[in-house]
Amino acid sequence: MPKSREIIASVVSAAHDVRNENRTLTWGEDQVLVRVERGGICGSDIHYFLHGRAGMSVLKQPMIIGHEFVGRVVETPSGSQLKIGQRVAINPSLPCNRCSRCLEGKQNLCGQMRFMGSAQFLPHVHGGFADYVAVSEQQCVPYADSSDAKVIAFAEPLAVAIHAVNRAGSLVGKKVLVTGSGPIGCLTIAAALASGAAEIVATDMSERCRLLAREMGAARAVDPGNSDMTDAWQENGGYFDVCFEASGAAAAIASTPGFTRPGGRIVQLGMGAAIPAFPLGLLLVKEITLVGSFRFIDEFATAVRWLESGRINPLPLLSAEFPQSDVVKALETACDKNLAAKVQVVF
Repeated sequence: MPKSREIIASVVSAAHDVRNENRTLTWGEDQVLVRVERGGICGSDIHYFLHGRAGMSVLKQPMIIGHEFVGRVVETPSGSQLKIGQRVAINPSLPCNRCSRCLEGKQNLCGQMRFMGSAQFLPHVHGGFADYVAVSEQQCVPYADSSDAKVIAFAEPLAVAIHAVNRAGSLVGKKVLVTGSGPIGCLTIAAALASGAAEIVATDMSERCRLLAREMGAARAVDPGNSDMTDAWQENGGYFDVCFEASGAAAAIASTPGFTRPGGRIVQLGMGAAIPAFPLGLLLVKEITLVGSFRFIDEFATAVRWLESGRINPLPLLSAEFPQSDVVKALETACDKNLAAKVQVVF
């Protein structure tokens, strides 16, 4: 028998139309009811707010936003391993676990993935920016009471970064470049450092982002317009063993083969609309491996453990916090990259 309760949810209906609405949440006996404590604003939330779409996912009906969030367990299914009051990070991924890709262990590539706060499918999959949400038990990753919720709320973007690092292979002793020092780029810097990289260099056009890159572990952070530096990276066939392209900018994507040594690897995790004039010839003659990196698999649980243990401190990236009542102000602040890296909403 389904249960229900009244909630307050942050709903996007169109570009520049986000409101807190009273809604009725219903959930089944096999689901976990979670009281949301806080959540981070992601780039996709910003795109829905500014444009009414995120990439190919276009809003066709009102949708609750948010997929980076943590909370406390309120109700559990019969026989659950979870406990009432337990603190949990919520993995926003819900793959089908039946298709060939899921059965191969590549759940992030599931064609039927129900990802919270996504307009990919109709009806859309609601996100977690509400005072209560209902999720499956497999989406709940418990964490210690002693941990700070504002830290654990970084689990989802950190999982993206750890997955990219895993796609790169061993980084022990490697020279690494990260192009784009937004939140994902900075978390990739931290994950690469935690995975044994010997030297990490970052690029970004923003001085504020370059400073954050240094705080998150980069030995150097360079303006990509500094040709003296970038020209030197192309000498002797390329300086870096691994390049993580986290900006999605056409010029940055096109630059990475020149910076990568022969036999090196480029991991593309930044998404961009533009198709760059990519130097395919360099990729061929230098036998560079180019791989994509999309979301995460079991790296979400790894991210929670790394944050819980203090292996990575994401708080230099936390620029502002707002109550749910000011969710529009929170989104507007998150849109201004001169002001903010990561903005969190408190419920």
